[in-house]
Amino acid sequence: MRLFAYLDPGSGSIILQTLLGGAAAALVSIKMFGRKVYRSLMFWKTFDDEDEPGKGTSTTAATQHDAERAAQHETEKEPV
Repeated sequence: MRLFAYLDPGSGSIILQTLLGGAAAALVSIKMFGRKVYRSLMFWKTFDDEDEPGKGTSTTAATQHDAERAAQHETEKEPV
């Protein structure tokens, strides 16, 4: 019995697009949830809450500086 089946260029394009889309989705999922999954699998290790050393101090200092500037700006307003 003869089979007259073939894959035309459109079918190959759809297959290639599906493979590339699946790979892109897998990479984005790993990027988004990879750290959470890694930390849950490595439950016996302890992890610091901060990703980079010194990051929290600069953010806190910047926040305090912005709050001080806002308070100073509020007191310097001229009456209308």
